[in-house]
Amino acid sequence: MRLRQIEVFHAVYSTGSMTSAAAMLNVSQPSVSKVLAHAEQQLGYLLFDRVKGKLVPTPEAHRLFAHVSAVYRDVERLRHVAENLRSGDSGRIRIAVTPAFGLEVLPRAVATFRDKHGDTVFEIETLHLDQMNEALLESRMEIGIAFDPGKTPGINEQFLATSRFVVLASPSVDFGDRKTLQATDLCGHPFIGLNSRGPLGRSLSNYLVAVEPHLDVVTWLETYHVAKELVARGVGVTITDEITAKSGDTSRVQILPLNPELRFDIKVLSLAAVPLSIATQNFIKHLGNTINEFLDD
Repeated sequence: MRLRQIEVFHAVYSTGSMTSAAAMLNVSQPSVSKVLAHAEQQLGYLLFDRVKGKLVPTPEAHRLFAHVSAVYRDVERLRHVAENLRSGDSGRIRIAVTPAFGLEVLPRAVATFRDKHGDTVFEIETLHLDQMNEALLESRMEIGIAFDPGKTPGINEQFLATSRFVVLASPSVDFGDRKTLQATDLCGHPFIGLNSRGPLGRSLSNYLVAVEPHLDVVTWLETYHVAKELVARGVGVTITDEITAKSGDTSRVQILPLNPELRFDIKVLSLAAVPLSIATQNFIKHLGNTINEFLDD
């Protein structure tokens, strides 16, 4: 039996009439009758007796239905999987993020995405940029999210959003009535420095090159959320990315924009040779919206 014949036989057997089967399958009654007749012709025996205008399953139909039901369930399951793949409602998304995104933005995006796509499973790793590129090239991760990652052979970049650097200071630090700060305003305050190994660090280092000799650096580190915690504990002031600054508890710090601004792009990284699944593409769009909403708060 062909798949269409199985579908029609299952519908007629289940409903007991051609008319009801046609309504279930959203086709015409003559179409159902024609498919069923072809099935009986190919099988070489009747599936239904016509008794006083009613369809009565034959003994062969009863035995066949037990097997057809199993096939029908598998077909319905296949349809469900196919629809989920089209809509992005199922699948596994393997994502690597730099530490700044793991504090609040990514958890928020995953939670709200699964509200609508509850079958999606995530694998998440928090990695620095060089580790992320390695994970992508090894196909261990499907996508990576990073600040201004720079070009890497074999890896595609997709723009998500634009963010900026901001000054973080404890509430006790007095900058007067200034709404924005210049780099020179940080001189004379204990300063928490961030290393310049990554693209973002190098950008910040270039920005501070004129004032760096005058900064009172009390700590060097490479993790921005550690710098934020040091600021909250009164160790000093720092300049960090806006994502880190706004993530988690902001009650123990004050956040002030830099003037002039120092901006950077947030990008999605993926392996150039491997197309992304529909579920992953949908999540990327959702993540971009989440980031922009987060920065606008």
